[in-house]
Amino acid sequence: MRGLRAAACVAPLALALAACGAGSGSGSGAEEGGTTTLRVAAAASLTASFEEIATDFEAANEGVELEFQFAGSSDLATQITNGAELDVFASADEATMDKVADFTAADPTLFATNVLTIVTEPGNPKEIIGLKDLESSDLAVVVCADQVPCGAATQTLTEQQGVTLDPASEESKVTDVLTKVTTGEADAGLVYVTDATGAGDKVDTVEAEGSDEVVNTYPIAVLEGAPSPDEAQAFVDFVTGPDGRAVLQDKGFGTP
Repeated sequence: MRGLRAAACVAPLALALAACGAGSGSGSGAEEGGTTTLRVAAAASLTASFEEIATDFEAANEGVELEFQFAGSSDLATQITNGAELDVFASADEATMDKVADFTAADPTLFATNVLTIVTEPGNPKEIIGLKDLESSDLAVVVCADQVPCGAATQTLTEQQGVTLDPASEESKVTDVLTKVTTGEADAGLVYVTDATGAGDKVDTVEAEGSDEVVNTYPIAVLEGAPSPDEAQAFVDFVTGPDGRAVLQDKGFGTP
């Protein structure tokens, strides 16, 4: 059931809150037959990690079920500032978390790091060897939009490396960039190392020179007025504790 709820909540954000509310039948934190639903808004790049962490967390916290909204961090921040009823927010960068500083119950905790890499179709048929190759007009290159963390990192990286891109599209979340490459809609894209790792043999990876100097650090925080504050803090503690760190490291995340 948790998986079905999570899938519903990654619908377009204009519908996400309504979809989640309809699925649970009542507000966040409501007791339903002894079950508390904990709503977590998280950067799209955390999808695989948080789904795995959720299984372990729910097993260790009987009566608590997690309901995720995975999307671009900036879109989630907008939902929070507009009054979305959520318990926890995990952003892909500190700048986006700063935008909701007035809506957090305590200072955010830094829990993971990530860097960019180039992904191509399997076998790298266009023989891309670095960022400079992405300037070619013969390539369909996809990146994240500037307003989301992966896009801000892309802009910083390309500026530092003296590379000018003319992307075929700019996506609102990093998972959409990856999808366009894996489905053949794009020749290459800039995504996080964790996304490339999760894609396995669906993509080839090419090191993006200078990426180790453009590091995104991920913060997580309980939100002010969280319907289930105790459970929310327990989840934050789990993510930042040894069990959560083990999952994140296995997915390719670094440690702050």
